[in-house]
Amino acid sequence: MTERSSVQGRAARALLGASATLLAVAALPAQAATDELTLYTTREPALIQPPISAFSAQSNIKVNTVFVKDGLLERVKAEGARSPADVLMTVDIGNLMDLVDGGVTQPVKSAVLESAIPANLRGADGQWFSLSMRARVLYADKSLPLTSFRYEDLANPKYKGKVCIRAGQHPYNTALVASLIAHDGEAKAEQWLRGVKANLARKATGGDRDVARDILGGICDIGLANSYYVGQMKNAAAGSDGRKWGDGIKAIRPTFAKTGGTHVNVSGAAVAKHAPNKDNAVKLLEYLVSEPAQALYAQGNYEYPIRANVAQNPVMSALGPLKVDPISVAEITKYRKQASQLVDKVGFDQ
Repeated sequence: MTERSSVQGRAARALLGASATLLAVAALPAQAATDELTLYTTREPALIQPPISAFSAQSNIKVNTVFVKDGLLERVKAEGARSPADVLMTVDIGNLMDLVDGGVTQPVKSAVLESAIPANLRGADGQWFSLSMRARVLYADKSLPLTSFRYEDLANPKYKGKVCIRAGQHPYNTALVASLIAHDGEAKAEQWLRGVKANLARKATGGDRDVARDILGGICDIGLANSYYVGQMKNAAAGSDGRKWGDGIKAIRPTFAKTGGTHVNVSGAAVAKHAPNKDNAVKLLEYLVSEPAQALYAQGNYEYPIRANVAQNPVMSALGPLKVDPISVAEITKYRKQASQLVDKVGFDQ
């Protein structure tokens, strides 16, 4: 045998050995990575990247972020047990509960999460957790002598032709109507909706910032919108439209007559049912309710932190302390379908 043929023989045997090893490894059960996790989120990446980057820097756990604009539940369902998703993050309690009801989450037991998040802002069985809040607040013309407001007042006939609001079927507003049903029953919620419709200065349409725009433009005097837009507008570049709209209004945090609390909606997350990196997923959620991460939410996104001791952006803190309506946000979601039906029944968006 020549030296060349001997080398060729060894190479061939090595190749066969390597192939056998690969086949053997492929036959073994898949092992979950220990230094990474996959996050499926409907939140704009730019909004959540600061706390995600801070988590990775602290924990040395890589977060693979997958932005899912629409169809999060459908995607995870279709992927089934092979889904790479570890954490599912979304905005609006209705969307969060849809994930739970859709069977794509799993319960988590964490003393860190339970101590940081009030009971009315997390699932009793650990299936979901709120990470930040946004309040449904009143935008009002700066010249109005208003210092306080109740949600029920929006239907007062004295505001006839003076109210602007986005579509009643938008999740932000159906959540509020659902909250009214939870407080006072469907009949009173319907009466309120009819009263607000009678007070509209224009068709219920557009976005929350359009409410501020139309108040500045003299179309209406008051309207409901999310709190974080106040921070966005008042901190916008000088001379921009957003800054003009923000400077043209004052924001007042309304309350419910019955509880004295303010309606909030949430951004939140859950651990995916088939999470291949469950431990890392829990670590991420625990970090996101830590004081440093909550400060990033408050300062960067103008959202209300879950932790009451975290400082807010000065524009938001100027609205005063937030007293959250004590009704569980999960309880409110039970009335979403009724709320949507009421909106159609009274022709609110027509």
